Amino acid sequence: MPKLKTHKGAKSRFHITGRGKVMRIKGPKSHLRRNKAKRVKNLFDKKVELAPADRVRIKRLIPYGV
Repeated sequence: MPKLKTHKGAKSRFHITGRGKVMRIKGPKSHLRRNKAKRVKNLFDKKVELAPADRVRIKRLIPYGV
């Protein structure tokens, strides 16, 4: 069986934890950042868990949990 290739776009956007959760970064992190309040900008820095419906699809793109 040949090695599977990791999807580089998914690798940069998602992170798989040791327990198998898929974490993602929130959306408008850098766009028009100067206009946003400091509290709002801090909310975008935290990672959140991916929705269960998308978890299987993303794990297929990142086969080795890079």
